[in-house]
Amino acid sequence: MNTTNINIDKQDDRIKSQKIRKAISNHCKEMERKYGILKHQDALGLGILSFSIGIFIVSSLCYLNGYIAWWGCIIINALCLSVVHEIEHDLIHSLYFKRNRVMHNIMMAIVWSVRPSTANPWVRRKIHLRHHQMPGTYEDLEERLLSNGQRWGLLRLWMISDFIVATAVVILQAKSREEKRKLFKKALKAFFPLSVLHSLIAYSFIIFHLINIVSPLLGVAITWSEMTLKVFNVIDVVMVIITAPNILWSFCLHFVSSNMHYYGDNESGNTIQETQVLNPWWLLPFNLFCFNFGSTHAIHHFVVNEPFYIRQLSAPFAHKVMKDMGVRFNDVKTFNRANRWGENIIK
Repeated sequence: MNTTNINIDKQDDRIKSQKIRKAISNHCKEMERKYGILKHQDALGLGILSFSIGIFIVSSLCYLNGYIAWWGCIIINALCLSVVHEIEHDLIHSLYFKRNRVMHNIMMAIVWSVRPSTANPWVRRKIHLRHHQMPGTYEDLEERLLSNGQRWGLLRLWMISDFIVATAVVILQAKSREEKRKLFKKALKAFFPLSVLHSLIAYSFIIFHLINIVSPLLGVAITWSEMTLKVFNVIDVVMVIITAPNILWSFCLHFVSSNMHYYGDNESGNTIQETQVLNPWWLLPFNLFCFNFGSTHAIHHFVVNEPFYIRQLSAPFAHKVMKDMGVRFNDVKTFNRANRWGENIIK
């Protein structure tokens, strides 16, 4: 093996990453100079969050009053959550109200309250920043929770559908009893009580209605108590308004995110090997429900300190620069490589 060529390749990737970062940063600054409103970052973040929550509430009220169907409410609310998630991600990087911790924490509480399927954002901040420090490694807990490095199958599908299941798998795969203990303690902080409640509601809904569908087919008569029926009437409403939209949004996000990040054999510190741009036409429905994440998240790995709406605006320019510098686009073969950058799968 020619180590000289490897060192040159590493240096080339560092230079390429610097060029990408500089070009995108300059382009974003130019946009801010051209469109003055983009400089009002705090106001834009709060305004977008307020608008999204407002649409979420109106959609829910329309469903409760019979103006829209259950499926319409689920779709609208899931789209709102995709925007709220982007706000949360920006908050984790302290892009809104950095000097006003009261407003910052109020926004953090709001984004968590409507997205109970995900982790406590104050806990997630540490996990996510670790993801940027050691991406694609065993220390990258965020990506392991998204099933990165797992071979595709029913288990991986279940993991990207439910963070509680994903957490259980990661704990079971821990290398030592001490690591298991630390992961369990961290999971309690991250997912209790909202994520646990979210999963209980989802599985209760599925089991209850599955019993009602299957029991007549088996000739079994089930008589539920009046209290049980009242409880599940409430669960049905909660399912439509918040639980199902969370499942739809988070599944799409996790499916895209878990396939666009490389894991296991990517070179440490090489930003080009951290992610790809994943936006083929057949992933459009998935990207729709995660606010174009597959198309724009790779930009974030190069330029961390720009809010999500600037990433969206700069995407056409950024994609051209990234493609010229060797960032991969639509490398769908990673589905067969368990997120590996290279051709060999590490067992």
